[in-house]
This record gives sequence, structure tokens and C-alpha cells, in this order.
Amino acid sequence: MMQALEFEMQADGSRPVFVLIHGLGMSGRYLMPTADCLSTHGKVFVPDLPGFGSSSKPSRALTIPELADALAEWLAAVGIESPVLIGNSLGAQVIVDFAARHHSRLAAAILVGPTIDPEARRIFIQIRRLLRDVPCEPFGLYGIAVMDYLRSGICRCLRTLSYALEDPITEKLPKIRVPVLVVRGEKDPIAPQQWVEQAAALIPDARWISIPGAAHAVNFNAAEALVTAVLEFLESGGKTIRLIDRDDSRCRSRRNSDLPPRRDLQGDGAICIDPQGGGGLGDG
Repeated sequence: MMQALEFEMQADGSRPVFVLIHGLGMSGRYLMPTADCLSTHGKVFVPDLPGFGSSSKPSRALTIPELADALAEWLAAVGIESPVLIGNSLGAQVIVDFAARHHSRLAAAILVGPTIDPEARRIFIQIRRLLRDVPCEPFGLYGIAVMDYLRSGICRCLRTLSYALEDPITEKLPKIRVPVLVVRGEKDPIAPQQWVEQAAALIPDARWISIPGAAHAVNFNAAEALVTAVLEFLESGGKTIRLIDRDDSRCRSRRNSDLPPRRDLQGDGAICIDPQGGGGLGDG
């Protein structure tokens, strides 16, 4: 069973639905800065993939296609249609698999620091790149990462990483039939520019950008810049999605402890957060 957080500043069925997917070993907690920024532009869901965060722990680690299938099942159970999927790191890899097989079920994809670089399909290279990224990330990410990795379990993380290394992502990218924005942080050693350019070139309708000064977890260390890029991408793509004025954007620096109390949704295994303090999903 997958767990999720939901953000919605005000109800409006014409606004987009954003679904944010976390990376390896993490939960949706480090996606909160981006979710918070996006919440003024549409409804935002932040699920935890099976085996990670607050979601149930399968008896074994799931492959990339299995994680994508779990995402598809969760979207159907919650009733989310044609979302904009935004994924960081392994989350982007899961979205690629989902989009390649279910292109009619999403409006667009945002791949942030996507893995796995085909030139680095060895576990020790990935670990070395991760260690290079650590000093580039904000200190606030460290505590979240340590707690999430311990919660997920090192064995599960390593097994999932091995599946990611085996995943033929370059064969899936050309099968994507929705607009895609590939994003990397300028200082990201895990998703180097050469790989990001290659990934974008393999997708029929894709662009790529680099966020100045950002590291791998752009969604945490440069959330405002990422959200601005996402909104501009959707607007320039001629989408029918209606966005509110940029002047109305509010990116609140809010700690997890500042979030309103969580409420279980009605039997679908998700959790609702209403930033206004009421009126969200799950209310009777």
C-alpha cells in the first residue's frame, strides 16, 4: 500500500495535478519544498513508493517496472488522471518506465537528475558520485536522508540500486509520447550534463535545462528555480493546462514540523494535508 501527501491551496478542477516521485531510499519528505511551491498552481500529491517512507514494505525490493506498476495502480485507485509527473533521481527513472508504457495516462513528465547514466552502470561509481554530491547539498537534507535510508533499509536500497543499474532506460526514452523536461543541477555529479543531453535527445518531444548552483536534489536545494522552469515549460508547450499568475506564487520555507496534522484518506492508503487547515480530501 502506497502512502501520499496532498497539497491544494484552493479547489479548481481546471488546474493541473502534479505527482512528485522521490529517489532511491528516500521518502517524499525531501520533495516538500517543491510541493509547497507548486501547491499554488494546482493539486500536488507526494506518494512514497512501496518499500520506502510511510508505504508498506514488500518482502523483497521491487524492480523499476514493478515500481512503475505500483505507481500506475495507485494513480488509478486515487482517481488521478493525466497528471504532470515530476521525479528526482530514481523517481525520474520510474517515471520513464511509466511514461513509456502508459503514455496516455500522463500529461507531461519532468525528469530531475535522472538515473542511471549509461556510462556509469557500476555500483561503486554510483556510490562515489553520491559521495561527491553530499557536500553540495544543503545541510537540512542530511537528516532527512539518514532517517529515510535507515527506515528503508540498506539492503533494500542496494538491491533497488542494482535493479536501476540493470534497467535499460535508453531503450525506453524513445517510447515516451508526452512532452518532457529534463532538469539537472549545475553541480550534480550523479546526472552529468552529457547524460542529460543524451536523454533529452532520445525523447521525441523533450528539452533540457541546467539550474545554476544546484546539486542533485534540485527539488530540495533549488525548489523555486525548479518550479519556475516547470511552469514555463508547461506554458510554452501549448498545453491546455491553466496556470495561475506567476505573481500569485508562494514558496514558503516550511519545515515538516510546521505542516498541518495528517489525515487518512478514505481507504486508499493515502494521506491528506490541506495547507489551509481544512476542506481537503478525506473530510466528510
